[in-house]
Amino acid sequence: MDIKNLAHLYELAPLDWSSVTDRLDAGCDQAPGSGGPDRHTTWLTTINPDGSPHVTAIGSLWIDGSFWFETGRTTSKGRNLARDPRCTVAIATHEFDLVVEGTAEPVTDRGTVARLAAVRAEGGWPCEVDTTGTALTAPFSAPSAGKPPWSVYRITARSAYATATVEPGGATRWTF
Repeated sequence: MDIKNLAHLYELAPLDWSSVTDRLDAGCDQAPGSGGPDRHTTWLTTINPDGSPHVTAIGSLWIDGSFWFETGRTTSKGRNLARDPRCTVAIATHEFDLVVEGTAEPVTDRGTVARLAAVRAEGGWPCEVDTTGTALTAPFSAPSAGKPPWSVYRITARSAYATATVEPGGATRWTF
């Protein structure tokens, strides 16, 4: 991992990646009043066919060192990722604002999809694995997810940027 201190001008130390991942491991609830500027919204940016950005809020999970989400393959983000898997994810926590650049790939491993369904169900979304074993279904989802089944995506990070929002401050870029 390459670490670049973006706050050296202010004589601040680089942020520690493990403190970022420890915070993400603790969870980022999306309920109002739970963090960020009132909650933790994860923003996904994909690339439209004309090269412009497509930004949308997603329900994300941080598991095993990666962001995970689900969407229908016919949604704008699903179509964009099928054409070009490059994307960014952004989230604000109390301790830092974070942007992760990487690629999002659909996950079809039945065991992994079942594990994600179980985590989502434990969190209150009554989803389950569909009949193919490779996607999720539920009585409802976010309107932007499209109709079921919903594919599970894992974002593999290429780089990340964090800006501390608490003292002593700092800003760091990591390249993986």
